[in-house]
Amino acid sequence: MAKTQLGARVDEDIAELAKKRAADLGLSIGDYLARLVQDDASGLRARAVDAAARFLAEHQTVFDEAENAQSPTTAGGARAA
Repeated sequence: MAKTQLGARVDEDIAELAKKRAADLGLSIGDYLARLVQDDASGLRARAVDAAARFLAEHQTVFDEAENAQSPTTAGGARAA
């Protein structure tokens, strides 16, 4: 497939984040951006976010209990701010 060069201006911190994430995945910046666009266009990202939200909603009490068990408390059981 033929490749086309695109240009975009982004904040420096976003550029660095993209470079790091691409490197973490073993991808070039171009391949990383192509993957993001394909995932977005296919709806994969939205479905993943929806699935994560459903999972958290269904299991929030488990996370809350685990967090409460690990948190130091003050007298009377109230959490310190």
